[in-house]
Order: sequence, then structure tokens, then C-alpha cells
Amino acid sequence: MSTALISHPACLEHEPAAGHPECPGRLVAVLRALECEQIIRLETPSARLESLVGAHDRSLIEAVLGNWNDAAKRDGLVRIDADTAMSSGSADAALKASGAGIAGVDGIMRGEFRNAFCAVRPPGHHAERARAMGFCLFNNVAVAALHAQSTHNLDRVAVVDFDVHHGNGTQDIFWDQPQLFYASTHQMPLYPGTGDASERGATGNILNRPLAPGTGSAEFRDAYKNEILPALERFAPNFIFISAGFDGHRADPLANLNLIAEDFHWVTKEVCSVAERVCSGRVVSMLEGGYDLEALAASAAAHARALTEA
Repeated sequence: MSTALISHPACLEHEPAAGHPECPGRLVAVLRALECEQIIRLETPSARLESLVGAHDRSLIEAVLGNWNDAAKRDGLVRIDADTAMSSGSADAALKASGAGIAGVDGIMRGEFRNAFCAVRPPGHHAERARAMGFCLFNNVAVAALHAQSTHNLDRVAVVDFDVHHGNGTQDIFWDQPQLFYASTHQMPLYPGTGDASERGATGNILNRPLAPGTGSAEFRDAYKNEILPALERFAPNFIFISAGFDGHRADPLANLNLIAEDFHWVTKEVCSVAERVCSGRVVSMLEGGYDLEALAASAAAHARALTEA
């Protein structure tokens, strides 16, 4: 079976502000880089309310789809915090972004494709149960993970996050859920300030591996080989998700790791190898960060290539 690329033009209509690093050009760069990849291309549906409430409080959902959306349509832009804003197209983009992961899960479970890369925006892993933040409105990967549990009776679900920023939102949503596993490598110190190794979740279901500024390929790969991949295999999930942020690349302007595109190919291949052993290769990847367009394009292409090779 092949790999699905799941995206939607509506994700280009989320425009946080002029000069914002999380810009529509990011998705354009990714999609152009994947034009020659041997993958199935699908349009994402919108997530439905019942899927969002698994991961988020209704107050947040109502704000994104109601008050904030109304204000953005009226005024052109509404600021949620210093980093996060909504334009007139943001609510629809957020629904499409969360819907992509759901579509990926459903397609894999129906046997339509082997794995999926959801090239969507806004990203999601900073969105907490009750708070949008860090460029993120809804937590796309958490919505998809909880959908896999509730709809397909997949008891144990894991998320591996290699974005350079810690996925505080996914950690928050997973914290007291023993059947959900979250593992993250991320630069520390760095926004959002969470992700210390002592943060283990209510039942030890969280694994954080902070990386010092300047960390390169060898240390990054050692963290996976020696800690994260063995823990993931011990957890033996029925489905694995990847929060695929490419801002650990040495060219990225928002952080200070020294990774290259080949590192993202390597880590994706290794996660897929675990998936092959424990869950019939079921993997859905969600685009998170990456803010140098050339590095983002090269890294996303390397990531997608690993998915197609799995």
C-alpha cells in the first residue's frame, strides 16, 4: 500500500499577520517539494464538533468557531496572544487541519493506504485542552489520536514529536490518560518553557528528552535510539502519530539545533520500523513547525520519502 498526502487549499487562507513566521508560504513550499513523490493526494474534510470535544473544552471550540471567528471576519484579524492570531479564513483552516488527521486514521483503518502525511496549517501541538497558543488553534494530533481510540477501538495510541519546541498542548491533553503515550525531543531552554525530563505524566506516560542549544545529528539520533524508540516499543501502541516539526533544522530562524534534512528521514524511518513491529505500520504524521522555507521543503520531502519507503 502507498502513502497518502492529505491537505486542503483552505489551509492557505489562515493568515496570522504580515511578517508572521507561520505563513501560508510554508504550506506552499511543502506541497511543491512533494510534487514528484509517489503518493496518493487527498483533500481533507472538516473536523466535526464531536471529534474536537475529545481533545478540547467546549469553551475553546466555541471561541475559535464563534467569537474569535466573528471578530476576525469583521475586523480582518483578531489576536489571541502575542504569537497567535486568527484571520477570516482561520476557523475553516483549523477545521480542515484537524480533519486531516481524522481522515488519515480512517483511511488507514479501511486499508486505503499504509500511512499518511497531513500537510496542513495552522499547526497544533501547542494548543492545550482549554487554550489556543503558540501559533496553534486546535491540537490536530491529539484530536486524531482520540478519534482513533473512540471510533476504531484502538486502546493504546502514541505520539512522537520531534518539533524543536515542546508540544505542551499534547502533553496537557495526554497527561492523565494512561492509554496515551507522548514522547518529545525539543530544544531547552526555548518556548514554551515546558518539557523538562521530570515531567512524566500522571502514570509515567510522558517521555521528554530536552536537547541543549547546538545539539546536532549524533545526539539527536542517540536520544531516539537509546530512549524514545525503546520506550515507544515497550508501550506497544495500536497506532502511532508523528508531530512532524522541521524547525530543528540548522537553518531555522526560531531555534538553535543543528539538524539536517537527513535526520528527519532517519527518525521517520525508525518510527515506522517500530510501527511495523507493533501496529501493522499504522502511522499518521501531522505537519507542525519549520520556518525557513528551503529547509522546511527539503526536510518535509525527506520525511515523506521515509513514509513511502516504509
